[in-house]
Amino acid sequence: MSNSADNMKFVVLISLVATIGGFLFGFDSGVINGTVDGLKLAFNSDSVGTGFNVASMLLGCAAGALAAGRLADKFGRKKLLQVSAVLFVVSAWGSGIADSSMSFVIYRILGGLAVGAASVMAPAYISEIAPAQYRGRLSSLQQIAIIVGLFSAFISNYFLAEIAGHSTTAFWLNYEAWRWMFWMELIPATLFFVLLFVIPESPRYLVATHQHGEASAVLSKLYGEVEAQHKLNDIKQSLDNEAQGALGFSGLIAKSGGLKTIVWVGLGLATFQQLVGINVVFYYGAVLWQAVGFAESDALLINIISGGVSILACLITMALIDKLGRKPFLIIGSAGMTVCLAVMVFTFTNATVDVNGNLNLGTQGALTLIAANAYVFFFNLSWGPVMWVMLGEMFPNSIRGSGLAVSGLAQWGSNFLIAISFPILLTSVGLAGAYGLYLLGAATSIVFVYLMVHETKGIELEDMQ
Repeated sequence: MSNSADNMKFVVLISLVATIGGFLFGFDSGVINGTVDGLKLAFNSDSVGTGFNVASMLLGCAAGALAAGRLADKFGRKKLLQVSAVLFVVSAWGSGIADSSMSFVIYRILGGLAVGAASVMAPAYISEIAPAQYRGRLSSLQQIAIIVGLFSAFISNYFLAEIAGHSTTAFWLNYEAWRWMFWMELIPATLFFVLLFVIPESPRYLVATHQHGEASAVLSKLYGEVEAQHKLNDIKQSLDNEAQGALGFSGLIAKSGGLKTIVWVGLGLATFQQLVGINVVFYYGAVLWQAVGFAESDALLINIISGGVSILACLITMALIDKLGRKPFLIIGSAGMTVCLAVMVFTFTNATVDVNGNLNLGTQGALTLIAANAYVFFFNLSWGPVMWVMLGEMFPNSIRGSGLAVSGLAQWGSNFLIAISFPILLTSVGLAGAYGLYLLGAATSIVFVYLMVHETKGIELEDMQ
């Protein structure tokens, strides 16, 4: 077997370890989906309180994403991922054992810090160790891991609720099933922490901190000894050139005084990924389908179907992104989501309301279900994986940490606003009104991508401008 094949195996192996952070990101985001009824009962919360319990993690995500980029520039990508693994363990245990809304929120915020850090560091780490011709494919592993994490949380929630009888029913050791839904995360979180000890530090971080010997050793394992020396020189030259300008957050400012265009593009990508409303499906999927008349067990089963559709879409993107590029996927995804959301708004608008306040879709129930799953498909074909791929690779070396930090803050801040507003929108303007706003976001994103986003396919990180 060729040395090149061995190098590629090593690249894939450490990419898979890094994406366990993505799996936990997905699991932690999806597990809340099946616990909403339990949280309402345990903490006696109204729609606003429930919205905050669900969305509280996202405050930690925003802070974790903002801090992670700069801390990773100072202490290393690997160390930040290790810290996030510890926080995942603490949050999983604490969220399940919480006896008040306040303690639950604290543990969820700790988990959010972990998710926020992992969300920006895992794709950045993969981008910094992967060859340019495979970078899109390997970075797409992050979104597949996120979806597999969501899918696993949905399956875990479904079976725990089925075995117990309901998410609020006492289960093993006399703890309610919804608490065990959180504790299931302890298994992958512990595995992530252990496996992080076997992966190397990012060679670009090592060069930036003048650890050239260690960087050369890592690059040799990644690319082979001959290519490693060329790559080391390229990274040194890139960092030397960029050192002439401002570093850190000040490096995001253009000479004219405003943010650099590339930073605005990063902020736009991060924000639009949330404005299409995808996380309403992830966080409130069970609530959504119960609102249109499905029983809890049926609603949880629909979540599993959505997870399977998501994985299929990500696999298609992973296979083609380094051939077709990033921008075509974004435009196709935005157009597809716009059509699907328009169908859902139409069916929700024409539904009747029964005596229990649930929507009755009548003969349009099947159409709504198909449109919802097609919407999930288009998102995970495009904005799901491609946004993370682009954020991990589009910024020049000197501002990658800072650019990821502010983009991550925008992504999680938008995520928080969408998540906390949905229960309020549901009781005020209804499903049709809420999804009308997401439809507007999807339609506007087409224009943004067409005018502002530039292709990054096949470009070396050292050549990003």
